[in-house]
Amino acid sequence: MKLILLGTTGYHPNDRRQTACLMLPELGIVLDAGTAMYRVRDYLCTPQLDIFLTHAHLDHVVGITYLLDVVRDKDVRRVTVHAAADKLAAIQDHLLAEALFPVKLPCEFRPLATRVSLPSRGWLTHFPLVHPGGAIGFRLDWPTRSMAYVTDTTAAADAPYVDAIRGVDLLVHECNFPDSLAALAGRTGHSVTSAVVDVAQKAGVGQLVLVHVDPCAEGADPLNLQHACSIFPRTILGRDLLEIEF
Repeated sequence: MKLILLGTTGYHPNDRRQTACLMLPELGIVLDAGTAMYRVRDYLCTPQLDIFLTHAHLDHVVGITYLLDVVRDKDVRRVTVHAAADKLAAIQDHLLAEALFPVKLPCEFRPLATRVSLPSRGWLTHFPLVHPGGAIGFRLDWPTRSMAYVTDTTAAADAPYVDAIRGVDLLVHECNFPDSLAALAGRTGHSVTSAVVDVAQKAGVGQLVLVHVDPCAEGADPLNLQHACSIFPRTILGRDLLEIEF
């Protein structure tokens, strides 16, 4: 199964990265709808599109407003946006307020169920994360593989969500800052490198991919990947348009 990292930064895009958006193209599944959402059009190959949102912060939802172009001239019969009921209300009342976005989008909004069936005999479950304004993470399971997506939280090896992601083949986890910016991470509800790799190790995951990288970070290795790999060797730094088979 292929996962494409369409957007791998947070807060705002830069010349290298768009904000949070992941896609499983063969299943028509998108996780978060940041500024990279426009790229979904290039990979859309299913008659349905299911978009699952972790929370309603703008860097994760602004791409909902791009749907008119994402599905234009595509044979898409259903688009469903799944999120917690209060987050859907915030999106509809504010982001899609007529004064800001006066055109009706070609989608339905559905409060996220406890367990959602996925194509290929899969299912999606969610779990709470600690983040200002509230957020959730996702676990996706199929008979022969599994993955989890954890974004916008302050990682800790003793965090309750570690049990929810235990044993997944692939963990995509936010890592906004290097260890040197731990104080800033704490103030903003984000994670640093050592804490994230500790989570991966504690949860016994197969592979770790770091995303939601600080858009102001400079250099090719903003998170000290060498240090991360010394703790959890199966760690890679995500980048936009990276394709991962799992």
